[in-house]
Amino acid sequence: MSDSSPFAGPTRFDGDRDRVALVVPGVGYSPARPLLHFARAVLLQHGWTVQELWWQVPGDFRGLTVDDRIAWVERQVGQAVAAEEGACRLLVGKSLGSLACGIAADQRMAAAWLTPVLTLDQVVRSLRRSEAPTLLVGGSADKLWDRQAAGSVGHEVLEVPSADHSLELADDAVGSTGVLRQVVSRLDRFVGSLEI
Repeated sequence: MSDSSPFAGPTRFDGDRDRVALVVPGVGYSPARPLLHFARAVLLQHGWTVQELWWQVPGDFRGLTVDDRIAWVERQVGQAVAAEEGACRLLVGKSLGSLACGIAADQRMAAAWLTPVLTLDQVVRSLRRSEAPTLLVGGSADKLWDRQAAGSVGHEVLEVPSADHSLELADDAVGSTGVLRQVVSRLDRFVGSLEI
């Protein structure tokens, strides 16, 4: 499996150079999509520098073992974190990005995981050992969300009733904007509470 460059286009937004937040996408959920777009806006309002990670998931990705998928994500995220030379202090990730929660745990880095893949034991174990402030956000209609696992790891949790893996409500565009508002508001409070 070849590594493709995780960076594409204008991905950096300058704020405090000693507080860098890395925004990590999902499989098909880029930093331009609503949850991550507004996550970036929240971070910028709080003075953070934001580095967006963009990636093209390899074509053979779905055929890989879970361990190989985690290794691929960790490689992409690890390179981006290392490039910040110690200034990266927060990860904000969507779905597939949560496969990097081991990096957050190892580096005692704060994190906000939007629709983390809680059906993977490796993700849940990494979240349990993470000591830094962490926010988990998921929807009750998301097949990759596990309410019991979310409640067992000792972190802040926001579960949105009836929301799917995109944190949207089926056949309810207006209701989905309300969910987006709720998630962005909670993320704003979380980022504002960080003492970094």
